[in-house]
Amino acid sequence: MTKSANTATACDSCIPIDNFILAYYQGIVNGGIMVGLWVRKLYQRVIDDLENGVYTFDQRKANNAIRFIERYMHHNKGKMAPGRLVLSLWQKAAISLIFGLVDADGNRHFRQVVMVIGRKCGKTLLAAAIMLYMVYCECEFGSEVYCVAPKLDQSDLVYSAFKFAVEQEPSLNKRTRPRKNDLYVKESNTSIRKIAFNEKKADGYNPQLTVCDEGSSWPGERGLRQYEVMVSGTGAREQPLTLMITSSGYEDEGIYDELIKRGTAYLNGDSRETRLLPILYMIDDVAKWDDINELRKSLPGLGVSVSVQFMLDEINSAYQSLSKKVEFITKYCCIKQNSSQAWMRAETIMRACGDPLTLEQFRGCYCVGGIDLSQTTDLTSCCIVVERDGQLHVISHFFLPAARVKDASARDGLPYELYAKRGLLTLSGTNYVLYQDCFNWFVSLIEQYSIYPLAVGYDRYGANYLVQDMEAYGFHCHEVGQGENLTGIINETEGRFMDGTIHIGDNDLLKVHCLDSALKINAENNRKKLVKLARNLHIDGMAALLDAMCMRAFKHDEIGEQLRNAA
Repeated sequence: MTKSANTATACDSCIPIDNFILAYYQGIVNGGIMVGLWVRKLYQRVIDDLENGVYTFDQRKANNAIRFIERYMHHNKGKMAPGRLVLSLWQKAAISLIFGLVDADGNRHFRQVVMVIGRKCGKTLLAAAIMLYMVYCECEFGSEVYCVAPKLDQSDLVYSAFKFAVEQEPSLNKRTRPRKNDLYVKESNTSIRKIAFNEKKADGYNPQLTVCDEGSSWPGERGLRQYEVMVSGTGAREQPLTLMITSSGYEDEGIYDELIKRGTAYLNGDSRETRLLPILYMIDDVAKWDDINELRKSLPGLGVSVSVQFMLDEINSAYQSLSKKVEFITKYCCIKQNSSQAWMRAETIMRACGDPLTLEQFRGCYCVGGIDLSQTTDLTSCCIVVERDGQLHVISHFFLPAARVKDASARDGLPYELYAKRGLLTLSGTNYVLYQDCFNWFVSLIEQYSIYPLAVGYDRYGANYLVQDMEAYGFHCHEVGQGENLTGIINETEGRFMDGTIHIGDNDLLKVHCLDSALKINAENNRKKLVKLARNLHIDGMAALLDAMCMRAFKHDEIGEQLRNAA
């Protein structure tokens, strides 16, 4: 497009031409476009949500953003600079997701976006392009726009690409005034700044847009706090956006892991996540890291922004050393050495739910048990797994200090008092759980219901006194380490859930703990570890279940026949 136009015309006069979400989805379904599992799930969920009225698609808004970006955004590096950016279909589809999906009020549905893409696919340029559109076409009066990274020189990458594009366009440049620490657009009273981490500054930020560059490199706790500071500052905005565009990285338990776990939970059907849009270009099979067709799943720009020959050369280089291979898998394949993602789909867990399970139903049965003591001031979980006719039935019971019920309910958004009334939870002690109550629960299985736990698995955390009492009574207790050693148990448990041969009844608290469970997966050996979907969630019920499942496997030769409870 060479015709000169002011910004208002560029934003408002777009005549919708194509639905790029549908075009991309059809290409995926037809096999013409190769994507990984998570991108396939995303577009399927979007299509389903549109059909179900979760949000609507405003094609005019989507195409306005695309047209504006292609009219005003410029390459700032490489052989294509200073030419205008021409968007590929995958980029048009992504922009349509961000700006075209709207709620009942016509505002953007998604407020947070995490986009994971391999190297050389134009992450910086795309982030700057989105920034350009929001500053000149979609900003509220008095908007604040931030480019954030741990160090100032890192935050300058997107900022410089944005600034370069503005300087190439007279109609934008004359409306934008450089100041000492920012760029300023007077007509909308908008400031654009690059900043380094300052997570202690909880007040003062009121961002319309925050661009988080290479979030996978944001250091653990500091990165989490900085991200939360920026998101919490958007509360007064009508339709803010917090955007992270990144490849994979090496930081563990940071904001990248947090967003990947939340995002994959959403793609697995978790309806609680409503405002985070996860666009996750990753390979599916790490064993095929050197397969150019597999790489198309993590490099949507392959053949356009990065050549096939370049990638073949990089693969040959990665063959030369383990460190280069690890770097390649992390940055081009977007697979962390220890990646965290949601575990099971919500529909899989819901299939395990059903009519109430009572102890009376299993009178006279043999079983295995599991205990997750967690912290004495918070939730503790005990469970048994009873087999009958080849089906596994899980009865879980929880314990919570009585004085913490109201705070825990407010913190977790769960009705703990109702759970107590339903018999799923015992209010134990005042300010901490009395482990004697856990002991009494197991004893009651034998003395009241003639249910016999033949082996009980426990996490060693703080379990000494409880285990001593249980062993003195006659229980056979075995320590279970909650690490990668449980990979086989995790796989078996998942298979049971997927096959529909495990049942948790109407235990809503256990169901929540199942939904909140995630896995940390070692890319080198595919070994797995149970982790929380987010730091503030609880998975005690699932941890106790895995302890019990471990006993089924560990003691199978000795007690397997009894556990069948055959008539």
